[in-house]
Amino acid sequence: MPTNHNTDDIFLQTDRLVLRRMTLMDFGELASILQDPDVMYAWEYSFSDDDVMEWMNKCIHLYTTKNLGYFLVSDKTTHEVLGQAALLPTTINGSEYHEIGYIFKKKHWHNGYAFESAQALLNHAFNSLHLDCVVFEIRPENTASRKVAESLGAKVTGSFSKMVKSKPMLHLIYTLAK
Repeated sequence: MPTNHNTDDIFLQTDRLVLRRMTLMDFGELASILQDPDVMYAWEYSFSDDDVMEWMNKCIHLYTTKNLGYFLVSDKTTHEVLGQAALLPTTINGSEYHEIGYIFKKKHWHNGYAFESAQALLNHAFNSLHLDCVVFEIRPENTASRKVAESLGAKVTGSFSKMVKSKPMLHLIYTLAK
């Protein structure tokens, strides 16, 4: 459902997209993404309502402590929520990084939204935060997400096993340096 939000919630904008901080009022939009088994195939589970609320609370906490997190991505013209994209701190094998991630509603796949939002977050990371590099944590079988990272210039620099719901899952580490 398209909604207009306070401009104070806007984190970044592109020609087509608005990336904004989510609020608890966005539960339904977020649930429609995180509870879709087709969207969440690489995670190998769909979120429960409690998982969605926990995700939202983590994002809101990151906004207040780091001014980073997962942001809802909306169409600038229609205000329809398309998905979410992130720039956030992460730890891989004991080392600290900043990660870019993206999760979009299935009906909005293959429209360039993940690339466009990730590009905006990448520009913010390098030009506003003055980071030297960012990473993408991507499951090997997630070819669409891998293509986005590769299109941005990121290269596979390693892999690691990430615990997801008490299950180890192999992730490729894509790195993009400034």
